[in-house]
Amino acid sequence: MSAVTVREATLREGLVLPYAEAGGPSGTPVVLVHGYVDSWWTFEPLLRRMPSSLHAYAPTQRGHGDADKPPDGYLPEDFATDLVAFMDRVGIERAVLVGASSGGVQARIVAGRYPDRVAGLVLLGVPVTLADKPAAAELWEAVRQLEDPVERGFVERFALGMTAEPVARGFLETVVEENLKAPARVWRETLRGLLETDLRATLSGILVPTLAVWGDRDPILTREEQQTILDTVIGSRLIVYEGVGHVAYWERPERVVRDIAAFTEDVS
Repeated sequence: MSAVTVREATLREGLVLPYAEAGGPSGTPVVLVHGYVDSWWTFEPLLRRMPSSLHAYAPTQRGHGDADKPPDGYLPEDFATDLVAFMDRVGIERAVLVGASSGGVQARIVAGRYPDRVAGLVLLGVPVTLADKPAAAELWEAVRQLEDPVERGFVERFALGMTAEPVARGFLETVVEENLKAPARVWRETLRGLLETDLRATLSGILVPTLAVWGDRDPILTREEQQTILDTVIGSRLIVYEGVGHVAYWERPERVVRDIAAFTEDVS
């Protein structure tokens, strides 16, 4: 098992983001980008399995977890800008970006705009768009009414709905605790940004090697939209995990690490 070290990175205007590091110090840089209301903790099952050939970084994004929570800046564009600033701050010139769920949106924005900084792109259960999804509309109706403190039962139901198979109870409780650290306004503004931004447009112009990973029991994403990724991003390929839900990195962490390592070796 790989040791996991937690540090802090101070970006522009004093924005402080915690981040976790694991793997080999001289390994190929891999930056893990978490999704909606998560933190670096969502990648803990991957981080502790990182091989020495990879040097993994997992930043917690603004407003989430123990990161600073400024009053604004919660559009996908803002998170993408922070991601590049994070890479600058910790000295990563070029990396494989691994975007999980909605974190894949800001990862692909960076891949499209700064191809010289991105060796490859891995999309773990990433939507093409959310605006046309009934589940997203239902979530918005609940989120827009949230008040602080966010109710724990709501967060538990949100987290439990992501998997097709049970995950370790202790890990799930940690994820819920991390989700609860995001105030109601961050839940609202981050989801508003995802719903109002043309997410499909963020697939355009990606020329770096791209791997999509999708669980065939994902309650949110369809096989058809994964095909849209393949049709839009030249040379991209898809790996389907059978019997897996939305968060393959919780349900099949060993396999996800193997697939990331193999992809990284191919593009490095």
